Amino acid sequence: MLLANARYRRVLASAALRRALVLGFLVRMPIFAGGVVLTLHVVSHLGRPYAAAGLVSAAATVAIAISGPWRGKLLDRRGLRRVVVPSIVVAAVCWSIAPFVSYWWLLALAALAGLFVIPSFSIIRQAVIAAVDEDDRRTAISLDSVAVELSFMVGPAAGVWAATVWPTQWVLFAIEMLGVLAGVLLWFANPVLHDEAEAPVDDEGVAAEVPRVLRAEWFRARFVVVCLAAAATTLVLGGTDIAIVAALRDFDAQPSIGWVLAVWGFGSLLGGLVYGGLHKSVSAFWLLGGLALVSAPMALAHGVASLAVLSFVAGLFCAPTITATVDQVSRVVPGAARGEAMGWHGSFMTGGMALGAPLAGFAIDHQGWQAGFLGVAAAGLLVALVGAAATSGRASERRAASRLRATADA
Repeated sequence: MLLANARYRRVLASAALRRALVLGFLVRMPIFAGGVVLTLHVVSHLGRPYAAAGLVSAAATVAIAISGPWRGKLLDRRGLRRVVVPSIVVAAVCWSIAPFVSYWWLLALAALAGLFVIPSFSIIRQAVIAAVDEDDRRTAISLDSVAVELSFMVGPAAGVWAATVWPTQWVLFAIEMLGVLAGVLLWFANPVLHDEAEAPVDDEGVAAEVPRVLRAEWFRARFVVVCLAAAATTLVLGGTDIAIVAALRDFDAQPSIGWVLAVWGFGSLLGGLVYGGLHKSVSAFWLLGGLALVSAPMALAHGVASLAVLSFVAGLFCAPTITATVDQVSRVVPGAARGEAMGWHGSFMTGGMALGAPLAGFAIDHQGWQAGFLGVAAAGLLVALVGAAATSGRASERRAASRLRATADA
């Protein structure tokens, strides 16, 4: 415990890290709030079914997943300010119109805004990584995961409350304009995204005097398998989210949805703090396996209280698993290509989330809410076992021996 406290004191002594964490909390809250208010707007104001609301979310999600690597690569080459300005303009235009138009125009504008979304997660994670020494990277990323959980706990709750008090079109407009202001704040703050020791940068934050890193040099098996672990993690989380809602509806306890999800998020927050204070890192695949194993027992819940307790336990593995994937991606990719790499990582996570919800929903529709937890847990455990076997020391030795034999034959 003393060692953990020393680690946190050391990383929090960095003013750059403290600024990045505060920025991360502020810029992510409108993202989390906007998603739930958009659903409420489609269902309540436009009078469309939940499936239609899901289609809007899916269109925006696909657009964001497509934009991740592209926007990340631009961050590496052009710097934060040159990338953020077009995003601010597009977001301001799209979301000034979208809340006040018909359904199909809303869907199109949401997708367009998603293509030019401000890459805030990639920016903040790069700023966090650049703010500390390599030995403290995992601790700093864990603190960023805690900031994400706080944004997740505050943003949707505030958005839902506002949507019950004021018309959803104005609440959606206000939240998205706060997102635009968050982009302006990022432009003014302009946090450093690259460690000077890895890649010297100019005044705009662009890597300078460093040869361009070809994607083929780092987009290899080691990088892809970590991204697959990230995708499997969000698949489990996205499916668990849906299954919690389904379980509480079956318990006739819909008013408890908000606080049970908050308990789940609180468990993740504590897990992130504990993992950040550990002396050694843990493989993302081992943590993914743990996440799957502690998520499955949620199917045994027999009421709100037991589901809340099981959710808290499952939450303990959420932030550590995501933190491990971010940390490991940052270590297998050159600093000058980290923006694009984080974009790919984010796209894999987005894809996993997009798969998790329908996978759990299909299981719930056919076998009940318990199957939602079990289905995504089984999928996560399968990926964890395959990934752990593929990245084990013995497997690495075999691959190295194969490369040596191929070189000798040549």
